[in-house]
Amino acid sequence: MIEQTVEIATKDGATTTFIVHPEREGPYPVVLFFMDAPAIREELRDMARRIAAVGYYVMLPNLYYRKGVMEMADLPPLPQDAARERMFEFMNSLTIPAVMDDADALQDFADRDPAAGLGPIGTLGYCMSGQYAIAFAARWPERVGAAASIYGVRLVTDEADSPHLAAAKALGELYFACAEHDPWAPLEMVEALDQSIKSRKLNAEVELYPGVHHGFAFPQRPAYDRPAAERHWERLFALWRRNLI
Repeated sequence: MIEQTVEIATKDGATTTFIVHPEREGPYPVVLFFMDAPAIREELRDMARRIAAVGYYVMLPNLYYRKGVMEMADLPPLPQDAARERMFEFMNSLTIPAVMDDADALQDFADRDPAAGLGPIGTLGYCMSGQYAIAFAARWPERVGAAASIYGVRLVTDEADSPHLAAAKALGELYFACAEHDPWAPLEMVEALDQSIKSRKLNAEVELYPGVHHGFAFPQRPAYDRPAAERHWERLFALWRRNLI
């Protein structure tokens, strides 16, 4: 595997981005991997490596660069409640337009790297970033071949860029993996998303993972559920095989 960490210029500065892809000659389809609220960490890099190992050019950007933050572990330690409040402050500082500008810069970088393919790309977001994966598919419908939101939040809102509305603007295949027990995406929200997608007959699927909790795919989280996590990998790899050619 070839790994590098680069500074990619954006409208608001530069985002430190972890890039990984197979060592053998490419090019490889691009997957934009948007982090969850706890920020960049080795757990996410390992997930990026798993994706790259099957033949993808994976980009994992730091979305908190505007706050001068890279990894939570680098920040001064705080009591649990205070640390959680700080994390939510960082998360709430992000907006879909700002992250879309960042994603544009990432794609521009990839388009200039011979190791990255120029064909359809995939987007992947967990937790706070599920909405960003779907939003980029709506922003570039001719380019994004597949987008996946894994226990994404704010799936149905009153905003014009709500994921349930953005889904209708995408041409690529969309996949929403939702946990049965998730205070950030309760079952009534998941049902509203599913009904919206089915009523529009979109190229999308909402899958409810029974018995699991928000965060089930992260090995280092208390909510980790190995069978569900492995199923989500199977679903992602199948999604990309169908669409990222």
